[in-house]
Order: sequence, then structure tokens, then C-alpha cells
Amino acid sequence: MEGVLNLWHATGIANFSVAQLVMILVGCGLLYLAIARNFEPLLLVPIGFGAILTNIPVAGMADPGGILYYVYYIGIDSGVFPLLIFMGVGALTDFSALIANPRMLLLGAAAQFGIFATLFGAIALNFVPGFEFTLKDASAIAIIGGADGPTAIFLASKLAPDLLGAIAVAAYSYMALVPIIQPPIMRALTSEQERKIEMPQLRAVSKKEKIIFPLMVLALTAMFLPAATPLVGMFCLGNLMRESGVVDRLSSTAQNELINITTIFLGLAVGSKLAAEQFLTVETIGILALGALAFSIGTASGVFMAKGLNRLSSSPINPLVGAAGVSAVPMAARVVNKVGLENNPHNFLLMHAMGPNVAGVLGSAVAAGILLALVG
Repeated sequence: MEGVLNLWHATGIANFSVAQLVMILVGCGLLYLAIARNFEPLLLVPIGFGAILTNIPVAGMADPGGILYYVYYIGIDSGVFPLLIFMGVGALTDFSALIANPRMLLLGAAAQFGIFATLFGAIALNFVPGFEFTLKDASAIAIIGGADGPTAIFLASKLAPDLLGAIAVAAYSYMALVPIIQPPIMRALTSEQERKIEMPQLRAVSKKEKIIFPLMVLALTAMFLPAATPLVGMFCLGNLMRESGVVDRLSSTAQNELINITTIFLGLAVGSKLAAEQFLTVETIGILALGALAFSIGTASGVFMAKGLNRLSSSPINPLVGAAGVSAVPMAARVVNKVGLENNPHNFLLMHAMGPNVAGVLGSAVAAGILLALVG
């Protein structure tokens, strides 16, 4: 009889808690969004499955000695996985649109306003009973407004590892919801006449300019904001491999095999932080709400900056392209193009929107460096 009892106590059924079952359902929900709705499937599938694995009782997959524990410790705690992802993203990025129209850097910078606005919002939540965000916690939460998953994970792992799961889920959820969140904001802040504005064709960019650009960005970062060098440096390395044309095999590996392998482990590592006792808190609700606020403010700030540039510029600028300043590449640029075509079937804004879109990637990395330098 004692053996039967021991066997029963070793089963999952005997050890499941209600909180663990809830988190397993959350993991299943993420899988549903990824598979049925096609919302960021490359990340939500491993994150959702990791959430299920880490909440299975007795298995101890996220406890010291478990595989998810080592995946997190090696890749996230060290900061390696987000940096490898950034190298792959750099290898996938074409800066031609930004080089051809450098003013788009201002739109990428303006969209980061949501990050710093949300920083104060997170601190203000401390006046609400149940919330106790430190300045480091608030800084890690605020980066969600950049709509850049790897940057959010990198900063959270440095400043607020206990909040990593909620921050990562919020960041990737809002990235996936770009086609739903952004269009109403864009339409509300622009007139039909503004949405119809056609922008002139971009000039051709030489290979020499494409090679010099990542080196120049890295040099400026090293001189003025060394704290952002890990993210910006790996991004520039990937882009240089792409544009140099002499290491096609390395560039191809960074764009495909390396980024895909890293994405699998990055997702599992994030999922390992979705344990019931860490995720099911009132702070998680606050993080999700602040993330939505940050993303909305970032979108609005980019649109307002583009409206201002349009008034001051000799060549027309469609205010819609400002919404692409958030760094959800290339989804935000595609949304801008779609909304533009709704109002003018001959208005193709995709290449113009890619300028502020890739500027937003650099902007979020710089914002992370600023926060890391200030509070890290």
C-alpha cells in the first residue's frame, strides 16, 4: 500500500496546483495565437511550449539541474541569445531607405518617446496598492514601447530578471498585434488628405554607403553611448556581413541557421520564466497595461513627428510613415503601406516606411543603452 501511495505522490495529477493549471492554459493560449492566428509564431510557439513545460509539477525542468534552467542561465542570464538575435536581424536588414532619406532617423527617435513616458507611468503605479516597481523594474517595463523583443529581453535580464516572463510576453504580444493596434491610432491622428500624400522616389544607394553606414553607427555609439554597444555592435556586425559581399556564407548563416536555432532556445528560456508563482501577480497586469500604453504612445509620437517634418520639409512626407518608427520590422512598415493604399491606391509607402522602421531598431537599442547607463 505504501508503494502505491508513493507512486501516486510521484504523479503530476497529485501535485498539480490551480495556479500551474492556469499557466498551462496560458501556454496553450500562446500556442493558439501562434498556430491559429499566426501571431509571431516563431517566438510564441517555443514560449508557449516552454510555459507548459515549466509548470509541469515534479518534472523540475526550470529548477536547478533542469534543461530549461541551463538554457536560461547560458543564453538569457548571460545576455548571449538577444545579442545573437540582433546579429541575425542586422544581417536581414537593408538600410538603403534610411541612408537615402536620413531624416527618417528623427521618426525612429520620436517613436521611442513611448519608452520614457512609460517609465514614469510604471513609477506612478507604485501609488496603487499592490504595485512595488523599483526604478530598474520600471526601466525594464518601459522598453516594451520600443516593440523590439530581443532588446526587451536583454534589458529585463539585466535590470529585472524576475519580471522577464511578463515583459517578454507583453513585448511579443504587442508586436504581433501591430496590424490591430496601429491603424486606428494612425487614422485618428491624420486627415484623409494627409494619408493620401505621395512621397518622391528614393535615390539609389551605393554599396560603399551601405558598408560605411554600420561602421559609422558603431563608431558613434562607442563614442557617445558605450552601454548600447553590445546590441548595436552585434547588429552592425550582421549588417556589415550582409553588405560587404565577401562573406555570403556567414551572412546566410546569421540570417537563417543561427537566428533560427537561437530563436528556439530564446523562446524556451523566456517560457521557463512563466512559472505560476512569478507570472500570476498583480504586477503582471500592470506590465501588460503599461506595455499597451507604451506602444500606443510610441506610434502616436512617430506620427506627430512626421506631421511636423511634413510642414517644415520642401519635399512631402506622409505622416503615416511615422508610425513605422516602432521597431517591429517589417510588420509596422507593411501596416503603414496598407493604410496608405486604403486612401490612395497609387500610394506605395513600403520603402519609405522602412527608413523609420530600421531607425526604430537602432533607437530602441540606444534607449536600452541609456536606461542601462542610468540605472544599471
